[in-house]
Amino acid sequence: MHLNPARAKLLKRDQLLSDFVWSSYPQYLAAPSPRPVWLRVDRLLGERGIPKDSVAGRRVFGQRMEWRRQADLKEEFKPLERGWRLGGEEFRKELLQQVSTGRGPSHFGEAGQEAVEVQAGRLVLTGLNRLGWNEDTLKARRKGDPAR
Repeated sequence: MHLNPARAKLLKRDQLLSDFVWSSYPQYLAAPSPRPVWLRVDRLLGERGIPKDSVAGRRVFGQRMEWRRQADLKEEFKPLERGWRLGGEEFRKELLQQVSTGRGPSHFGEAGQEAVEVQAGRLVLTGLNRLGWNEDTLKARRKGDPAR
């Protein structure tokens, strides 16, 4: 996730990942006091084998992220070039059913459109249930029908 700005080519070659202001990544590199309390840096560092949230630990994490940014990861992310998630069709449907928030400024492309369509479908079904209708009833009604 922290590499997304680089992968999306939102950074110039000479810019650091921490220069991207629309990311929480710079906060992971900051001292604990100015960070939001909900940001669990210790977990992220621990998962990467860095035992302590310290100046040295955060520096190592930053260096590793920049190294990884420069590494050739094309093959690693090839499955995501044409999709927006890893997993099968059943998992995709499950994810779409969990969508409960509106589309924001950071949601775009095919994934955002698909999520919006799923939400719209849910709203239509809720309305049909409220009216005691089914899809056939809806189709049979005139386009200008006020209840429709």
